[in-house]
Amino acid sequence: MTAIQKLAALPPETRGFGELRAGHLGVRIATTESEVDAAQALRWRIFYEEMGAQPSAAALAVRRDVDAFDAVADHLLVIDHAIGPGPEGVVGTYRLIQQDAAEQIGRFYSDEEYDLSPLDLFHGKLLELGRSCVAADYRGRAVMQLLWRGIAAYIFRHQIDLMFGCASLPSTNPDDWAAELTYLYYNHLAPPALRPRALPERHIEMRRMDPDEVDAKRTQSNLPPLIKGYLRLGGFVGDGAVIDHQFNTTDVAIVVKTDLVTDKYYRHYERQLRDALD
Repeated sequence: MTAIQKLAALPPETRGFGELRAGHLGVRIATTESEVDAAQALRWRIFYEEMGAQPSAAALAVRRDVDAFDAVADHLLVIDHAIGPGPEGVVGTYRLIQQDAAEQIGRFYSDEEYDLSPLDLFHGKLLELGRSCVAADYRGRAVMQLLWRGIAAYIFRHQIDLMFGCASLPSTNPDDWAAELTYLYYNHLAPPALRPRALPERHIEMRRMDPDEVDAKRTQSNLPPLIKGYLRLGGFVGDGAVIDHQFNTTDVAIVVKTDLVTDKYYRHYERQLRDALD
């Protein structure tokens, strides 16, 4: 039985995929409330203390980045086992919201910024990615690769066909990213059938320069690592950026067909993915 067949055979209540390891680092789905709390605490430190996001009164009271979606989401964790195997070792996280989970809330998180109606017509399972962050001492290739391996295993497990979400550029002035937004629009715009569009009242034009004046190589290098990662997997962007004043960012919608993710990571990590499912 192949790894994909084993994933398909797992009972529906099984959300996780075991744990994938790279040395003392591991990646898996949170299984306890204390682990979810550790992810929310990490998000608080990075988004609010480090990046200067503006907390609600409720978030400030508990010093956690938390909202209604956390209760229905799966929380992907990177754990440093040199610190500990549980919440004390959480050094990276990604929030994963499946379609059935979003239906419990009545919408996806990205609906606050984008018209996702084209995705409603997509024939396949959807997964929204968000709230990605990594502790400062762990920001590098190893942890990002481990997060992607975890996402690939999760996609295998749940047979996800399309993933999407909002990726952020750190500034509320879109002209700070004029070359990057222009480049993304002219080189990576999603096809109409998969193209989210910024809500009319929040829509910020991405075409901010003459595309012939954009240095593509330099612009690609300047993009945040997360966006570069999506593009390497064949990802697309939606039409229009959105200013997120709470988080001090300019957001773009990202759409990725997951066959590209699973092909890439299944080839490289077939044995570890298989072992995680045994």
